[in-house]
Amino acid sequence: MQDDSVSLSIKHWSDDDKPREKLVQKGRSVLSDAELIAILIGSGSRSESAVQLSKRILASVDNNLNELGRLSIKQFMQFKGIGEAKAVSIAAALEVGRRRRGEGEVKIEKIGSSKDAFELLLPVMGDLEHEEFWILFLNNANKVLQKSQLSKGGMTGTLVDVRLIMRQALELKAVGLILAHNHPSGTLKPSQADQQITQKIKKAGEALDIKVLDHLIITQQNYFSFADDQML
Repeated sequence: MQDDSVSLSIKHWSDDDKPREKLVQKGRSVLSDAELIAILIGSGSRSESAVQLSKRILASVDNNLNELGRLSIKQFMQFKGIGEAKAVSIAAALEVGRRRRGEGEVKIEKIGSSKDAFELLLPVMGDLEHEEFWILFLNNANKVLQKSQLSKGGMTGTLVDVRLIMRQALELKAVGLILAHNHPSGTLKPSQADQQITQKIKKAGEALDIKVLDHLIITQQNYFSFADDQML
């Protein structure tokens, strides 16, 4: 009698359950999320196919690929049937997808609205599990001169150096700034500290004729704009 834990590779599955062949014959767009992940996993067990295992993993994050991308190697390995090698394969593929989204879709050079700033910054900030503070430095035509990570903090917050912001702005000859930080918790409500640092940077900029145009709070799928909400 064979052990149920023996690996069952994709080539031994029934014809209706072979995602590799399905991708080759019909194209990648017809595959479900679970089937795509099953290809990365490569094999399941006698008791569970790679597709079934993939469905179980996806169910744990409510079938949300953005949430899946935030899982750590250790979190993937908590699923029976996922060892370190498979966990690394899944994490690497999701990271490639995140980078592709950032490089292939966002070609914004000039900021015309808070949505433009959000779409430019979402790929680098949306999936983070810690808080980061970024600055967009703009010229007088609202063209992005540079986007810079100012600080990187833990889940509870990040440290912002106002003097460093102004020094970088002067070096770049920027006349406008858009501030942005992410909320890993998913909340879009600005904290008292968020409001205080916004006003502090705005006041420092006024002395140098550098205008704070907006401050965005970014989550995985949405954002809050201080300017749109008339808080500047």
